[in-house]
Amino acid sequence: MLLLRRLCIQHPFLSTHSIRAASNVTEQQYDVIVVGGGHAGTEAAAAATRTGAETLLITQKIHTIGALSCNPSLGGVGKGQLVKEVDALDGLMGRAGDYAGVHFSILNRRKGPAVWGPRAQLDRERYKKYIQSELLNMPRLTVIEGSVEGLVLSTADPEKPGKHKVIGVCLDGGNRILSRSVVLTTGTFLSGSLFMGETTSPGGRMGEPPSSAGLTHSLREDLGLKLGRLRTGTPPRIVKDTVEFSLTQLHLPDSWPVPFSFINTQTHCKPEEQIPCHLTYTTPGVDKVVRESLHLNSHIQQDTKGPRYCPSIESRVLRFPGRQHQVWLEPEGLSSDLVYPQGLSMTMPPELQLRLIREIPGLQRADIHTPGYGVQYDFVCPTQLFLWLQLKSVQGLFLAGQINGTTGYEEAAAQGLWAGVNAGRTALSLPPVYLSRTESYVGVLIDDLVGHGVTEPYRMFTSRAEFRTSLRPDNADLRLTPKGFEEIGCVSSLRYQESVRVRQGLSEAVSALKSITLSPSRWREKLTDICISEAKSTLISGEEMLQYKDVSFKMVASAFPEILSPYLEFSDRIKIEAVYRPHCEKQQKEIERMKEEESLSLPPDLDYLSLPVSLSDEVREILDKARPSTLGAATRLQGITPAAIVHLLNYVTRPGRKSRGQRDTERRTKTPAWTHPPQPDQRHTTFNQNREEGAVFRN
Repeated sequence: MLLLRRLCIQHPFLSTHSIRAASNVTEQQYDVIVVGGGHAGTEAAAAATRTGAETLLITQKIHTIGALSCNPSLGGVGKGQLVKEVDALDGLMGRAGDYAGVHFSILNRRKGPAVWGPRAQLDRERYKKYIQSELLNMPRLTVIEGSVEGLVLSTADPEKPGKHKVIGVCLDGGNRILSRSVVLTTGTFLSGSLFMGETTSPGGRMGEPPSSAGLTHSLREDLGLKLGRLRTGTPPRIVKDTVEFSLTQLHLPDSWPVPFSFINTQTHCKPEEQIPCHLTYTTPGVDKVVRESLHLNSHIQQDTKGPRYCPSIESRVLRFPGRQHQVWLEPEGLSSDLVYPQGLSMTMPPELQLRLIREIPGLQRADIHTPGYGVQYDFVCPTQLFLWLQLKSVQGLFLAGQINGTTGYEEAAAQGLWAGVNAGRTALSLPPVYLSRTESYVGVLIDDLVGHGVTEPYRMFTSRAEFRTSLRPDNADLRLTPKGFEEIGCVSSLRYQESVRVRQGLSEAVSALKSITLSPSRWREKLTDICISEAKSTLISGEEMLQYKDVSFKMVASAFPEILSPYLEFSDRIKIEAVYRPHCEKQQKEIERMKEEESLSLPPDLDYLSLPVSLSDEVREILDKARPSTLGAATRLQGITPAAIVHLLNYVTRPGRKSRGQRDTERRTKTPAWTHPPQPDQRHTTFNQNREEGAVFRN
């Protein structure tokens, strides 16, 4: 009760029913337990409750739930697409970003809308406050402080894939809490180590208690999982009043903020209240400090892989000697007295960090409030996961976030939402679901992780998506919200109804545009500032006019107000839809082909090494190691030839093929084949018989 009273004083806006002491929950069995209160954990817990599951969130400190551990920003190229998709599935991140944003901008505007990157600088305290207010007032969700030491295991269900079954967690005090599903979102806390100079200490984030080694032991020894090790880092925080901003380049936000969330029409921060960012660059003096301090920097000397696309300043200097590097000075909030120097992640001793900082224009007199440091942590090789983020060998155990080898808030949140959805569905005896890479960036992210694994922290880019002209940030609600409501059960009826309204409005607007057809000369009369080729003589529809770069929907609507004015609220979206419609139609055949391949599931225990088909030893080894879940996933494996795919397809589509487990059972029993009863004509084998025999089946 002391914990409960203290939290209510610190957070007067919180509901008391959602917070309990650890001793009060050990007697209750939950549907889902989520371990970790970061971006993956918060989305997982919220998503599980939205499916109807009674959920328990276990975090080391409740007041750090939703904390922005590193940079105070959200979105960007590729990442912004993930935020929009998380929001389309009723996740928290987009709405929290709209509430906490203090500097909004759309990156990549010089290119097409398909690769625009919605981004915002955030107020750290506002973001954390929003996430906590949502979670700690959420029905069916209980939150406790605690440290998970291990997993509670039980005998696996022989009717389902997997050698083990998780039925709960063990806390550091010895208490056990039981559940039907468990989601691990440990972030950098899985056997985490902090590095600063030559000093090393256990932990996943500065100022917080270290995680136990017991959970790593459970994963590696008890469950036999393959684990790896990755590293990351964070820059020092600089005292704002000691920065000479006049010596840097001013970068203003967009004049009108574009919200992340589809249900918001405006952001919490008014346009005139937004604050700027500033840009400066490194100098040769920075290179000198880095090189002179290498012998005092144990983190940079490690072989552990770090993030390629967000490297430390030490890694940049060593990899690109003599080059100028950007340093973005980003605000940490409206009232914060700190500045975040994006691009200056470092792990050298604190006194050398100050020396390096002062070699940069604008920072010559800067003071450091908190020094930068590095983190090394364990992760689970994600090729051991199904596409719904459950471990293949462990029933009831789901993983999300950095434990799967990713980096970034957005990647973690996307995985957390999807793991939470499936953990909830599994607990409620519903079948798991997954997203195809043809329909979402979330699907691309998970397919990349499961199909290829990671050798360095994974970051999302638009270039990773084959169908990015279809997977745009502007249409994430049209792509995912109906599916989230009708098929998955994680979207509210209010959001779904809004999505239906928008879809209907866009459809009607496009039909209205198509109904307007004029000759080029008439269009020149209607839109006097538009240049249409004199050689063009065929009729042009209103939709086709929007494919001209300088023609907006508002311009066409002004010429035909009686027909188009009802759709002015969708102006920008109608323009984008019209521009990309021809490209999307061309892509549709390729999308259908990939969906066909994705619908062909491969048995999880298929014995590739002894498969009686013409496959090279190299291909067999690749397939056996990766164990793709679908034929589509197999086609994307490096080293798999088109011929190998054809042979694999011909084999698995033949009915009656037995899995490795069935063949092993037959060998152990040593039952002669002729003693088995005659099998029915395989041409009439039922769907269930095919599935039992390990044959390929359509989802």
